[in-house]
Amino acid sequence: MKKVISLLVLLFVLVGCGGNENGETDGNDQTNDNSENNQPAELEEISVVLDWTPNTNHTGLYVAKANGYFEEEGLDVEIIMPGEAGADQLVASGKADFGVSYQENITLARVQDVPIVSIATIIQHNTSGFASPVEKNIETPKDFEGKTYGGWGSPIEKSVIQSLMSTVGADVEKVDIISTGDTDFFTSVKRDIDFAWIYYAWTGVEAELRGVDLNMIYLTDYTEKLDYYTPVLATSEKMIEDNSKIVEKFVRAVSKGYQFAIEQPVEAGNILIEAEPDLDPELVIESQKWLASRYQDDAPRWGEQKELVWKNYADWMYEHDLLEEGFIAEDAFTNEFLPKGE
Repeated sequence: MKKVISLLVLLFVLVGCGGNENGETDGNDQTNDNSENNQPAELEEISVVLDWTPNTNHTGLYVAKANGYFEEEGLDVEIIMPGEAGADQLVASGKADFGVSYQENITLARVQDVPIVSIATIIQHNTSGFASPVEKNIETPKDFEGKTYGGWGSPIEKSVIQSLMSTVGADVEKVDIISTGDTDFFTSVKRDIDFAWIYYAWTGVEAELRGVDLNMIYLTDYTEKLDYYTPVLATSEKMIEDNSKIVEKFVRAVSKGYQFAIEQPVEAGNILIEAEPDLDPELVIESQKWLASRYQDDAPRWGEQKELVWKNYADWMYEHDLLEEGFIAEDAFTNEFLPKGE
């Protein structure tokens, strides 16, 4: 029996939930036409749910809202927090129109017939990896042996660690893997653990600002199969089928938002800070600078996804007994709503 990541099981019960009680979503392809009485067209109200607390992965959304890119497309967009339900569940059930997700989640969802689709990748390459203070002397996956890893309790973590360790002939059974819950990285490595899985754009940059020297082992340094898209923007198949014009307008506005963040990271960071004043301003600006060149990276345009990347990661999951049979890469993502360019 194949294993399925325990943290996502609740997502799959929503496959039959649909949208509203009458089976329809709130939006439609028709633009309100009030030209007869010279009234401006009403904005289409839609929602996008974040995957986590606001951070620089989300900046393009905030820029699109603050700079009026959504409004230019006739959209009134509400950015909401995921709460206990989670972004994928809200999108799959039709309770949110769009959400921030991950290739890992969508891959698992698709084989369980949960109809969510990635419509753009926010960052072109996987910037996550295993971080440890330099005094822990963890410089390669071989050095994981005899150390304690702190994570969130998903079987995928051990598989990723094993995948990296196998490239250097190391034994994952010699790693003590524990769950640290919501404890932050800096507290955990002082008290309970030796290394953890982080996104460098946020926690790594924060370490720089704190003066904490890290050894960083990126997943992409050891296997291309772990160079997956994380995070991504997602919607439901129903939204695509019933409201394709809304999806197109949303993605066009968001693309402009991330392009602004690429070209003007400090200004984009200030927009995020103004919208979410509880964030550390210095961390936001430095993180924004770090991410600016990585949103699009070597892709021909921001947001573009490759089928090979989706297949590679699914193959990796099959190899580690983390995925049921039946994943079809071309059903999991689409580039059709990205702006075509000049």
